[in-house]
Amino acid sequence: MSDLTFEIKSHPNPRSAEERAAVMANPGFGKVFTDHMVVARYSAGRGWHDAQIKAREAIPLDPAAAVLHYAQEIFEGLKAYRTADGGAALFRPDANARRFRHSAERLAIPPFPEDAFVEAMHKLVQIDRAWIPDTADGSLYLRPFMIATEAFLGVKPASEYLFLTIASAVGSYFKDPNSTVTVWVSEHYTRAAPGGTGAAKCGGNYAASLAAQSEATAQGCEQVVFLDAVERRYIEELGGMNVFFVFEDGTLVTPPLSDSILHGITRDSVLTLARESGLTVKEEPYTIDAWRADVREGRLTESFACGTAAVITPIGTVKGREESFTIGNGKAGPVAQRLRNLLVDIQRGNTNDAHGWFQKVF
Repeated sequence: MSDLTFEIKSHPNPRSAEERAAVMANPGFGKVFTDHMVVARYSAGRGWHDAQIKAREAIPLDPAAAVLHYAQEIFEGLKAYRTADGGAALFRPDANARRFRHSAERLAIPPFPEDAFVEAMHKLVQIDRAWIPDTADGSLYLRPFMIATEAFLGVKPASEYLFLTIASAVGSYFKDPNSTVTVWVSEHYTRAAPGGTGAAKCGGNYAASLAAQSEATAQGCEQVVFLDAVERRYIEELGGMNVFFVFEDGTLVTPPLSDSILHGITRDSVLTLARESGLTVKEEPYTIDAWRADVREGRLTESFACGTAAVITPIGTVKGREESFTIGNGKAGPVAQRLRNLLVDIQRGNTNDAHGWFQKVF
């Protein structure tokens, strides 16, 4: 257990209820930020210290800070939800804490204590719970992240770091959460390679995906599908989400985890709920050629993506340079809808949680 203690320093001039209501009327995603943030510092020899919940503000950063030159940076994403009794709850923050530690180890960053991570999420939601939108698709998106702050030029792990968490009142990630998305198969760009940082949640992975995402946008697609970096055949994941395939015989397939695929917490939750609902679940390689053939011959009935931001998003159309195809009738299928409902009900405390995923914030 960590001995890190968070000092609470409330914002001296938080926004009024009227100001909050105005910016939360249509928050979109990742544009409306709350009054407070979490801050903790690390230095070699002293470890993690000076942990605070304080007013959100700009952070001073030396131009030679290691994060700006060598990209020693990791982040997480999780949500808090408003409960029926007017309170709030977090969904699986302990899983985010574990993944944050794994990402830190991969980027040679001193891990942040897992129990302190979970405590920080609870305390930030406690102080900013009024920022959770009271809408069907509203939530408070938490963004914990860690950056190397030591000022030096030289390729080595830094000796000083900053842990922060900011929060954003959000609605749906996509404009219509009930509609399908169109995806673009990237044949030139890859997201990650064996031995790389694909399984870590670091900013560099996302920066490397932006050229492909821009290509997808130019083709009228919301997301990009990445293939493996070795054979350019096997489907790995979307730009920011894991991907699933549903077959007519009740089988659910998703690519197996590796060091080039992010270990999605929503992915893990979907797999658990799918098994409990009677689906046959397989984690096995699946090629782009098989995807085309299985859709064409009617064996595959649905595809969907999943992640913290968008939860579960059905895929309606797949576009590529050589061939495009529509899955089923191009609309959301029953399996994706059923799994989304099961997951959202647990996240919002509307049903019994047998897994201990739902954590009430007091």
